[in-house]
Amino acid sequence: MNNLTPSVALPRAGTLDAFLRRRLLAQLAPLHDAQLRVRDAFGDVLLGDGKGPLQATVTIDDPAFYRKVAAQGSVGAGESYIHGEWRCDDLVALVRLLVRNRDLLDGMERGPARAAGWLLRGWNRLRRNSREGSRRNIAAHYDLGNDFFALFLSPDLMYSSALFARPDEPLEQASTRKLDRICQRLRLQPGDRVVEIGTGWGGFALHAARHHGCHVTTTTISAEQHALAVQRVQDAGLQDRVTVLMQDYRDLQGQFDKLVSIEMIEAIGAEYLDTYMGTLQRLLKPDGLALLQAITIEDHRYEQARRSVDYIKRFVFPGSFIPSINAIMAAKTRASDLQLVAQEDFGLSYALTLRAWRQRFLAQQAAVQAQGFDARFCRLWDFYLAYCEGGFLERSIGVSHLLLARPGYLPPFATGTEA
Repeated sequence: MNNLTPSVALPRAGTLDAFLRRRLLAQLAPLHDAQLRVRDAFGDVLLGDGKGPLQATVTIDDPAFYRKVAAQGSVGAGESYIHGEWRCDDLVALVRLLVRNRDLLDGMERGPARAAGWLLRGWNRLRRNSREGSRRNIAAHYDLGNDFFALFLSPDLMYSSALFARPDEPLEQASTRKLDRICQRLRLQPGDRVVEIGTGWGGFALHAARHHGCHVTTTTISAEQHALAVQRVQDAGLQDRVTVLMQDYRDLQGQFDKLVSIEMIEAIGAEYLDTYMGTLQRLLKPDGLALLQAITIEDHRYEQARRSVDYIKRFVFPGSFIPSINAIMAAKTRASDLQLVAQEDFGLSYALTLRAWRQRFLAQQAAVQAQGFDARFCRLWDFYLAYCEGGFLERSIGVSHLLLARPGYLPPFATGTEA
């Protein structure tokens, strides 16, 4: 067990806790292709058919866990983990077996948890991604401090999926491969004018300018990211090729040869998807190309996910959403003349990326807490990273490169040039 395990005296369970426990265990008893062991003050229970490799043991250290799950469903379970009321020997396996038994997981959202869901949806609506709302939402996540993210990201500070050639490949190599793939897809050439929506800490802009001779205009609305990206550009001596703005994407001006946006679409909000796609068209020349790296959800679950509030929206990234491929394509059709040229899904690479981040994060607990973050914050992030890894492993979420073109774009063979 890692050092996130709380050291507290176990509270006594009451009659209500016993009732709520029986109800929850009955809901989870039919687990298939998995085995879940639950240990608490009442005893030790095995759930599921025991088939398949997915196994996890959950230890309930505080019966308040049962009350939180009854009142708030899966969000309550996550909050309970943050408070140290339960622990698990394999969080990723737990997430996977629950995703694999999603119908049982959905049952946790009924009863009192449904009313809590309505309240959470109201809370989430207050975090709409207007210009002011976007700045507030981005700051809540990305302005935790550059030193914090540097503890577990690769040296290029790419906070997005890498692209792995094999499971044991170092994260640094896989991250560089992702950047190379994006540049290859966009057919970047010296002198290309490139606009990037979502700077991060400048990893793509530096790579494209340094290795392809492009002129990159990149924008962020995170003060922390902007400051470090500007510093990294200056340190690299690339001020003549990279311009870092602190500006909302909706306010960008000009026309560019190429556009890139790496996992920024998740931060715009579903109601602004058409605005985002229209902005892509407006910023591209008539023969321009755009590459989006986007986290996506299954098409048939998009509407339900869009309306609901999960652990990430509640505790990690307020105002966020995960689009489906169909939702992106529909917005593209409504708001732009862009056409999909190519798509590449690499969800397993994201699972490997998250695994590497989580291993590094857990190994840096002392450094995290030295920056002023407490044990609850550490558990929040531990659960967040495991939650996402499990989702990608089960393919309930994915990540894709979407290559989009304006009508005037002609592929190399059509123009007589080499690919």
